[in-house]
Amino acid sequence: MNSPVDHQALQSSEASWLASATWEGRAFSNGWTSLGQTADVREPATGKRLGSVAMASGTDIATACAAARAAQRAWAGTAYDKRAAVLRKAAQLAETHRAEIVDWLVRESGSIGPKAEFELAVTIKALYEASAMPSQAQGQVLPSEPGRMSLARRRPIGVIGVISPFNFPLYLAMRAVAPALAIGNAVVLKPDPRTAVCGGFSIARLFEDAGLPPGVLHVLPGAGDAGEALCKDPHVGMIQFTGSTAAGRRVGKVAGEHLKKLSLELGGKNSLIVLDDADMDLAIANTTWATYLHQGQICMSAGRVLVHSKIADEFVRRMSEKARNLPVGDPASGQVALGPLINQHQVDHAFGIVKRSVEQGATLSAGGTAEGLFFKPTVLTGVKPGMAAFDEEIFGPVASITTFDSDEEAVKLANQTDFGLSAAILSRSVGRAMAIGEQLRVGLLHINDQTVNDEVVNPFGGVGASGNGTSIGGPANWEEFTQWQWVTVKDTAPMYPL
Repeated sequence: MNSPVDHQALQSSEASWLASATWEGRAFSNGWTSLGQTADVREPATGKRLGSVAMASGTDIATACAAARAAQRAWAGTAYDKRAAVLRKAAQLAETHRAEIVDWLVRESGSIGPKAEFELAVTIKALYEASAMPSQAQGQVLPSEPGRMSLARRRPIGVIGVISPFNFPLYLAMRAVAPALAIGNAVVLKPDPRTAVCGGFSIARLFEDAGLPPGVLHVLPGAGDAGEALCKDPHVGMIQFTGSTAAGRRVGKVAGEHLKKLSLELGGKNSLIVLDDADMDLAIANTTWATYLHQGQICMSAGRVLVHSKIADEFVRRMSEKARNLPVGDPASGQVALGPLINQHQVDHAFGIVKRSVEQGATLSAGGTAEGLFFKPTVLTGVKPGMAAFDEEIFGPVASITTFDSDEEAVKLANQTDFGLSAAILSRSVGRAMAIGEQLRVGLLHINDQTVNDEVVNPFGGVGASGNGTSIGGPANWEEFTQWQWVTVKDTAPMYPL
């Protein structure tokens, strides 16, 4: 474990690498530039104002996209080893400025320290993995008729629009930005304004200092109109969006109407299935992680905990005890297990689902209250299909427990949703767990682990309401951020008979 971050010292440093003097009231588009409007950056744990960022309009987005397209051609023509060197340098700079980046993740996104450290670690890994892409084979030699060479090669799309969320703001932006840049695209990134510094400007600073040519990367926080402009812009060839299913549907509609390539990574109502032969200690540990990590604000969080009825009483007792003893507080102030939710809207949303579920017959076994943005770890039991906690994505620290009597019933309950992102099964019998897993409609499946997993080198994506069937990460990045071009070569053009 890295040494703890001295948040107070970093807050007082005016000469820091990510100091507000660099970005105050600005966006990153052909350098640090002021735009018409600004929005405050606030610390959710305290409400403290941390600075302000420029908010891009549709016109600002259009200007950035045109500049990105102009810069992309030269970047795509840059020698592969030079592009790789920029990515490696960005990774090295992230290591150098680790403490400051982690500090911003803690303060701006409400991450606890270990979560922030992990997010930075996978971000650095994503940069190094992307840096290997320029030197990889980029096509195939295809069979063809004698006298003709037939090739299929991967070509950069051009300009990639990336719209990233607030929950893992740094990594969920970088996992798209890094591979897109590595293989010769330019990028216009619209981070969530609530986490524009840790999820946007930190990326701009890394690539600025790493020597990425001006105009190849633009970082512009903005509201819905900026996202819509990005989806419509004629210079943009692809949109990579991570966020809620409702927002993803809107992005898909607008971008689809303008014939953009689309990568949608959306929400989930993920099931963690605990079979009757599971080790109870491990089951509690895995459930705690899957439901309460980052206050449940993760698309892969276990929105349903399906527990075999034979062990349900002990499981509920121990899970409730665990929830009541998890410390909640300002993650910058000390060792806490849960920090704040991102804003009051999210608190109200989670509380509303808990309240409606209790009214529908569920039992509140722990938690269910909030102080400001700090939502107590919650356990709901007796949750059944048709209840809000069973059907809806909560995005809060709520363990929603449903019991089952057979493996067949567990499969039916897990598949009873339009979502299809992640599922996990805990059992001493790998064969039994695999048999259940084969029947689940999900993009990510974990046997003897919990639902929140990403190793960067893996294809990551969901089906149904969790995405459009695309994946991002590892080998999938070549599919996502390039397009095929078929090339044939003959020594002499043929004489056709017409």
